[in-house]
Amino acid sequence: MTQSVCTHQAPSSFKLNQIVTFADAPFKDEQALAQAELYSHLESQAEAVAPTQDPLTSRDRRIIGEIIEVQPESVRTIWIEGGITVWVQFVGGGRLPFDRNWFATRVAQVKATLPETSRERNERLSDELEEACTVFGLYHGEINWLSFSTKLFQDGRLVGFVGCNQEAWYARPRQYGLNRVAPSAEQVIGLLGVRAAAAA
Repeated sequence: MTQSVCTHQAPSSFKLNQIVTFADAPFKDEQALAQAELYSHLESQAEAVAPTQDPLTSRDRRIIGEIIEVQPESVRTIWIEGGITVWVQFVGGGRLPFDRNWFATRVAQVKATLPETSRERNERLSDELEEACTVFGLYHGEINWLSFSTKLFQDGRLVGFVGCNQEAWYARPRQYGLNRVAPSAEQVIGLLGVRAAAAA
């Protein structure tokens, strides 16, 4: 009777009693590296084709930061899952879940007490002015952000000056003179005698 014995010889790179970590392993997972590289490439291509617009404003981040006691800049995004859980994702990785009703209540409380920054105020006023200009078929010049004021034009002709101070919107047909005051941009532009643009 013949008996065969099979023996395997260790490769020459084998070292007895040596600790080998994954990073030092001679057979790094090339497929995982290639997959990560592909995902990175696809992400950059998608961003180039359709840049993602940040759904959160700086005010949103301040509100969320105040609620969960983190720096506003550390909040990447939020989303609602299953209609009951609000997830907050952080820039450095990680996320936290919150009950939707509790979170909504806290947002309302914080919004009521959080003062508006100058930038947030200017963004809000700028949006309101843009909407009013669209209604009247007007466009405006460069905005003075410190005093929030600008010139209004229609068909290349100066219509007047408009701005907003701490109390209300104001307008005047000439650089100097009495201000006409109203609670909204649309109303104050109407006080300049401009008619709403006809629907096309």
